[in-house]
Amino acid sequence: MKNNQLIKTDLLISIVLIVGFSMTAFFSYRANYQATLNNIEQVASLTGEGIHYQLTTLLTKPVNISLTMAHDSLLVEQLSCEMENLENREYVQRLQTYLKTYRDKYGFDSVFLVSSATRRYYNFNGIDRVLVEDDPENEWYFDLMDSGFGYSMNVDNDQVDGSDDAITVFVNCKVADSSGKILGIVGVGIRISYLKEFLAGYEDKYNMNICLIDEAGIIEVSTTHTGYSKTDWFEVYGQEEIWDKLLGFKEDTRNLEFWSSNSLNQGRSYVVTRYIPDLSWHLVIEQNSEDTVRVIRDRLYQTIVCIAVIISIVLFIITTVIRNFNRQITKLMEERENVFQRATEQLYDNIYELNITRNCTGNQRTAQYFESLGAEGLPYDQALGVMAEKQIKKEFRQGYISTFTPENVIREYESGNNHLKYDFMMTQDGGDYFWMRIDAYIFFSNEDNCLHMFTYRKNIDEEKKKELLAYTDEMTRFLTKAATRRRVTALLTEETEKTYAFFIFDIDNFKQANDCFGHAFGDYCIREFARILREHFREGDVLGRIGGDEFVAFIPIPSRDWVRKKAEELSHALDTECIRDGKAWKMSASIGISVASEEDRDFDTLYEKADQALYRTKQKGKNGFTVYP
Repeated sequence: MKNNQLIKTDLLISIVLIVGFSMTAFFSYRANYQATLNNIEQVASLTGEGIHYQLTTLLTKPVNISLTMAHDSLLVEQLSCEMENLENREYVQRLQTYLKTYRDKYGFDSVFLVSSATRRYYNFNGIDRVLVEDDPENEWYFDLMDSGFGYSMNVDNDQVDGSDDAITVFVNCKVADSSGKILGIVGVGIRISYLKEFLAGYEDKYNMNICLIDEAGIIEVSTTHTGYSKTDWFEVYGQEEIWDKLLGFKEDTRNLEFWSSNSLNQGRSYVVTRYIPDLSWHLVIEQNSEDTVRVIRDRLYQTIVCIAVIISIVLFIITTVIRNFNRQITKLMEERENVFQRATEQLYDNIYELNITRNCTGNQRTAQYFESLGAEGLPYDQALGVMAEKQIKKEFRQGYISTFTPENVIREYESGNNHLKYDFMMTQDGGDYFWMRIDAYIFFSNEDNCLHMFTYRKNIDEEKKKELLAYTDEMTRFLTKAATRRRVTALLTEETEKTYAFFIFDIDNFKQANDCFGHAFGDYCIREFARILREHFREGDVLGRIGGDEFVAFIPIPSRDWVRKKAEELSHALDTECIRDGKAWKMSASIGISVASEEDRDFDTLYEKADQALYRTKQKGKNGFTVYP
């Protein structure tokens, strides 16, 4: 009887344990599964941000250097007189020295020049070869010459003697004279191995696949393929169904992130992509969840086996094993959280949590930050205004508040956007301002059924300073043509209620200064011209150098009459004499002006009309101005 009762008791306890452990194992599996997917999403997203920033920094330098050489008046002059120096060794030596100087100064693997007149391929060793049109290795040159683009990038083997045909990323820029005639192509090359090592570091650390692909889906750079092999990314990873979705995404200010099933029966993958417009490439990060899910599933099976073994052992041992098991699970989760936290803290300076639904702070650390700014106890939307008033520079306050108000956060989340970003200038001592970036990630918490937002702060002061150098002309500190276009377009789009005027300035007979007194004197005249322009415009006005002796200004205006008075003032100020080291040259400028109307609110239209006005000024004898029409 006792034995029967014991059997019944053991059976009852076994049933309770089986049911209890089974339910525990199931819910633990679901929780670990979801936490793992969330971790994959967060790590992939943050990795995409980091790689995009570092790639942009890495590849911006060769693009800018190539564009600088393409607009170098000395190089234009040398190409213009090539036909008269075909047998002149000193001529070849000058070009060789020019290219070698850039190679040694910036550490590029290749610096080259191709003449459109002779198709000679010059490099730092002299004349390497003459390009032949029917040679497939020369397609890059003829494709660019036939295109309407100013520059291009391609991945190819470096055929220069001594380079061992190393796979290289080339930046190719057209060189044109003042009339727009294409004189050749100049550029630089970076070994693909540098980029491979950079990407391999992320792949090894986070167990993901990272590629740079072009508009056709061809892998240009990865740890296993290059553009030279013409490998299709969608075929390699079995992602043919997302071709349109991925390549149709052309935004460079945020990531496109989604889960996708591949055709190779390897489970689901989390895909993060970011467009890089300067390269016309897509950064693609693919992280397959199958291995991670398999680990969790194997642990579930192991747990079931353990339960079967545990039931045959005394209850004391069962309790001990359960506690050890839970301790191991907790430790594993803590280790993963610590890894993610360390990775996040390396990228960002401060992290705060906000409860958007309840309009309040989300943790003690955020509450202490509010208290330090005198916003203790205030609702989040009111504290936002206090923070903006005390720390953020005036011109950025409205944008900061409108971006992170609870209403806008909820609106963005409901529209499918869970990532907000805002760059601004702030101060911590009330005096010195520096650049800061906030990356905010919005998510819905099932724990309290509320919408939460994590804000990650990062000091980007050095990044902004580097951007400023990249977007300005080295000689005059004016904006480059590309930077001018972006700034003008932004003002026309963001401030539609204002009326603007677009000025083009062309130094009259500037070639005469170079020919008579040399390029050093000509550079001095360029700097003097820029100095006079800067003195006659305000700090916020857009000033750009778009050619060797061609400048632009873009300013808000009260009326067309004011424009004429301003143009007359500028024409008089620029009608001066450049004097240096006993040399004197009479300098003046031809000016063309267009006014932005309701219909003409794009850069190209304003530029074209101002250019037409400039042409009329020159027809009238130069040294004056014309307002279009």
